[in-house]
Amino acid sequence: LAAPLGLNDATADEALLALEGEGVVLRGAFTPGAREREWCDRRLLARIHRYTLSRLRAEIEPVSPADFMRFLFDWQHAAPGRRVAGLDGLRAVLTALDGDEIAAAAWESEVLPARVEDYDPSMLDTLCLTGEVAWGRLSAPARAGGPAAGPIRTTPIAVFLRERARAWLAIAQGDTGPAEGGPHGLASGGLSADARDVLAVLARRGASFFFDLTGAANLLPTRVERALGELVAAGVVTADGFAGLRALLTPSDKRRPLGAAGAGRRRRTAPDGVETAGRWSLLRPVPTTAGAAPGEDAVEAQAWALLRRYGVVFRRALMREESLAPWRELTRVYRRLEARGEIRGGRFVAGMSGEQFALPEAVGTLRAARRAEPSGALVAVSAVDPLNLAGYVTAGDVIPAVTANRLVYRDGTPLAAREAGRVRPLGEYGGATARQIEQALVRRPAPRAAENLGHRAG
Repeated sequence: LAAPLGLNDATADEALLALEGEGVVLRGAFTPGAREREWCDRRLLARIHRYTLSRLRAEIEPVSPADFMRFLFDWQHAAPGRRVAGLDGLRAVLTALDGDEIAAAAWESEVLPARVEDYDPSMLDTLCLTGEVAWGRLSAPARAGGPAAGPIRTTPIAVFLRERARAWLAIAQGDTGPAEGGPHGLASGGLSADARDVLAVLARRGASFFFDLTGAANLLPTRVERALGELVAAGVVTADGFAGLRALLTPSDKRRPLGAAGAGRRRRTAPDGVETAGRWSLLRPVPTTAGAAPGEDAVEAQAWALLRRYGVVFRRALMREESLAPWRELTRVYRRLEARGEIRGGRFVAGMSGEQFALPEAVGTLRAARRAEPSGALVAVSAVDPLNLAGYVTAGDVIPAVTANRLVYRDGTPLAAREAGRVRPLGEYGGATARQIEQALVRRPAPRAAENLGHRAG
C-alpha cells in the first residue's frame, strides 16, 4: 500500500489504524502462509466469508432420513455393538442426554440400559453424589384445581450436568416464569399443607437430610416423603442422589430396609429409601422475573447440548424436546458459531425444511453411515426415548411418547410399534421377521435395583 501511494511505512500504518478505528478495514492473516500482518476491507472480507460458507455448504451431500437415524443410533450408542460400559460410558451417555426430559421410570428401565452394557443404578448414584450430574423437573406441570400429585412413572424428569444447570433452569423459567406464590406459577392452593411446610423448611435452612426435614417440619416421615414427592412432581425440589427419585417411584413394600443385605437375592429391590438420597434441596433457589427471556449464554449452552445429543440439529429433530429456547434464538446462535468456524451449516438430511447445523466430527460420521451397507439389524427403543423420531424425521405416523409404547427400527426405518399392548406394523416385513419384531418389542428386564419401580399416584 505504501509503495504505489508514495508513502513511508509509518504513514501507511497510521492511516490504516485510523481506518480500523472507523471500522472500514480489519487486520489479520487472510492469505495462507502469510507471515506479515495483512489488512482487508471489511465489506470485501464479509463477501469472502459468505463465499467460503456457501462453498462449504455446497460440498455437503444430504443423506436420507433412514441414514440419519442409523447415524443417530451410532451417535447415541444405541446401535448393536455401539453400547458403552462402565462409569465413563455412562458419563458420555448423560453428556449426550444432558437436559432431556424423559419419563421418570424410563431412565433406568429403558433409556440408560439401551446404551450402557450391564447398567447398574449405583453408577448413576455415584455421578449424582459426586456432583457431576443432577436431576429434576424442568418443564412446568399442568395446573389443576386440587393439590399437586406426587411423582409417577410418567413425570418428565431431566438429568443434566451440574455445570450447565443454570442454563437449563434459566431457559425453563424464562419460558414459564414463576408467578406469585411459588415456582412455576404454583398458587397457594397448588401444594398441600405438608408440601408447603417442607418447602418452607428448605427455603429457610437450605439443603437438608431427610431426617432433618422430618424434625424441622414436625411431620411424620411418611408425610414428609409424600410432600417431597409432590414437590418433585412440581419441579421445585431435587436431591443429591438419584436414589431419592427411585425411592419415590417404588412402593414402600418393595424397598430394601436400610442396611439390609440384598446382594444374594435372586430378585433385587430398590436400594433403601428416601433417606439414602443425601440432601434434599430447592431446584430453583433464586426466583426470576416472570416471563423473563433467558440470557444469550444460556441459549448458547443449550445449543451446544443439542448438538452433542443429535450431532446434526434441525427444527424437526427437536419437535419432541421440552423446555427449549425458541428455534429463532437457537438459529441465531448456530449462525454465529458457523461464522466462527466452530460448527458446519448446510443441507445434511434430505427432506427437512429450514436450516441445519452439525458438529464437524458428526459430518464425517454421517457420511460413513451413508456409505455403510444396511445390516438388517433390529433396534428397539421406548417411545419416550429421544430416538423416537418416527413421524418427525422419518415418514409415517407419530408414536405417542407413552412409557408402555415401544417401536422397532430396521436400518433406520420404523418397522413396527407396540401400542396399548398390540403390535402395529409401520412397514412391510415377512413372517420370519414378525417373531423377531415381537421379541424386540417386549420390554427388556429392568436392571438390578431399578427392576421394581412401580406405579405410585400422588
